[in-house]
Amino acid sequence: MQAMAMPAYGGPEKLTLTELPEPKVAPGEVLVRIEAAGVNPVDWKLAAGGLDPIMVAHFPMIPGWDIAGVVAGNGLDSPEFAPGDEVFGYIRKDSAEHGGYAERVAVPVRMLARKPRSLSWAQAAGLPLAGLTALQAADRVGAGAGDTVLVHAAAGGVGSLATQILVAREARVIGTASPANHDFLRGLGAEPVAYGPGLADRVRELAPDGVDVALDFVGGESVDVSLELLRTPERLVSVADHRAAALGGHYVWVRPDGMGLATLAALADEGRLTVFVEKVLPLREAAEAWRLNSEGHTRGKLVLSLGES
Repeated sequence: MQAMAMPAYGGPEKLTLTELPEPKVAPGEVLVRIEAAGVNPVDWKLAAGGLDPIMVAHFPMIPGWDIAGVVAGNGLDSPEFAPGDEVFGYIRKDSAEHGGYAERVAVPVRMLARKPRSLSWAQAAGLPLAGLTALQAADRVGAGAGDTVLVHAAAGGVGSLATQILVAREARVIGTASPANHDFLRGLGAEPVAYGPGLADRVRELAPDGVDVALDFVGGESVDVSLELLRTPERLVSVADHRAAALGGHYVWVRPDGMGLATLAALADEGRLTVFVEKVLPLREAAEAWRLNSEGHTRGKLVLSLGES
């Protein structure tokens, strides 16, 4: 099979279109023929060695933890899916070697769910990591109906999904974003505020008594502003700043979760959640996708296509 693989840690220049053996399919796994693979900052950070202190990497390493595709075969005792089923998944394993920048990948069934019917291959591939991050952050602090929730970076990849999830749960969402993205946030059902100096005062203009929940997808000063506005620090959750846990809140590192993916798929098929795709590139242009992703200027997801996207 063809894959974009790396012979060693390094930058995008190390990505090479390579012929590799088809992966073995272990018990409890299925073989997925990949139609599209999502691109996330963790892909190029992992490739550069950024996760080496906590994760073993085997080379040649195929990056990519977000996929959407079709089941092509089953390992022993994997009755959850059958060949031909359309699936999507966040496929982070305990070590880094066989990722989604490839024509096929073997995946534990617990990391997959059936692809939302209402989403394209590209949209489905852009959903798993960001969607599960948003969902698990909201669930960690029980954010839902009746809560006023401050979402930092609400127009970003994770923040826009968190905003949609919270609106679907009938929470009131106040979202930080640049003024250029305020109309976008209003379209998602949020009340936008500009980030930067004076943020706490601007939020209090909308919520004089403060907020019930704060979801931080930025880190740094966002944590401090959140604590100033929250009624209790226990309902602060950050995916970007470890200090949140030390200050009485929570730090979340997203976990693979097929049931969570099924929840996201249901929201999508109910018309309450969508994925904004900025650009779809062919697999061979993965290095360009990393360049665009690292610049941080894209609002929607970047996706690699291996089929009909």
